[in-house]
Amino acid sequence: MTTPDLLYSEVEEDLRANVRRLLRDRCDWTAVLARCETDEPYDLALWRTLAGELGLAALLVPDEFGGAGASARELSVVAEEIGASVAPVPLLSNVLTTAALVCCADQPRIREILPQLADGSQLGTVAVGLTTVPYGAFPQSVKADGATLTGAVSAVVDLEVADYVVVPAADADGAALYLVDTSVSGVSRTATTPLDLTRRFGTLTLDGAVGERIAAGADAERFLRRALVTAAGLLAAEQVGLAQRCLDATVDYAKTRYQFGRQIGSFQAVKHRLADLWAGVSSARAVARNAADALARGDDETELAVAIAQAYCSDLVVLAAEEHLQLHGGIGMTWEHPAHLYLGRAKSSQLTFGSADVHRQRIGELADLPMP
Repeated sequence: MTTPDLLYSEVEEDLRANVRRLLRDRCDWTAVLARCETDEPYDLALWRTLAGELGLAALLVPDEFGGAGASARELSVVAEEIGASVAPVPLLSNVLTTAALVCCADQPRIREILPQLADGSQLGTVAVGLTTVPYGAFPQSVKADGATLTGAVSAVVDLEVADYVVVPAADADGAALYLVDTSVSGVSRTATTPLDLTRRFGTLTLDGAVGERIAAGADAERFLRRALVTAAGLLAAEQVGLAQRCLDATVDYAKTRYQFGRQIGSFQAVKHRLADLWAGVSSARAVARNAADALARGDDETELAVAIAQAYCSDLVVLAAEEHLQLHGGIGMTWEHPAHLYLGRAKSSQLTFGSADVHRQRIGELADLPMP
């Protein structure tokens, strides 16, 4: 068994500094809130800067396909910063799509698309519901008759901005993955009113849409599972970044807010709550880093590491957002404060890729623990 490396490397810290600087300049919470109130909730200009100029969308793409040939370790640092700023960019769908398509890179069409995803000029997503569990059965809601696809998938993340969709479907040979251009006839997208204003999803309806089969049988099942596990592991890093932001903002507020002539941070009850939250965020960072390191190594315990990270981080981030709101008092309940942005992202991410209970059950299966 390889000993995990939970420390950040110098390269990773440099990457963090660059991403944080850009997000501080172009994506403070007031800008996020203002954008969420418009008809264009996604900041695609920011995404193109992150993807094209900083090369962040290319981190999981091999060098030979126009990528950076990096790993989940580097991308997890980016996810932390995206989570901290609740940036309205399609990072999660990019991770899902590139992780799935890299597995199919032996095909000419995929080799053509990967560089476009890597430089941010094209966007993609995978047609699975946001709450899809990485360890579940292969989706069967879309049927394929030759290259023609029929069916619907709800709660597809970042669907409204996707140029391509990887669609899991059942065809004559069983499980299969199809690549669909969203501009072709027979494809319709319906937006869903979201809890999280910074990450949208919608329903994909296919009515005789033509797709290209890129994987079939056991390969299709394995590739989809790998994409979901990768995205779930990196979501844990995003949750850590958001939880840390909630903690930092609450500590700063507790130092400046006075009641009864004293800083509220001097009250013992507040101290205890912040100390408990600090311990929780520290533990979450450890399990999320372990998941990112396991994904980078690709060892046999990757799925267990990701399940542990999601089981812990998905609940912890909601606790952090709730403490942030409650300890800010009345101002935290206003629309003009970022607390609702943090809580919305935290709650939606808690449900993404399955609840903590589902991941705990998977941990029991993988670690051969007795279940209640």
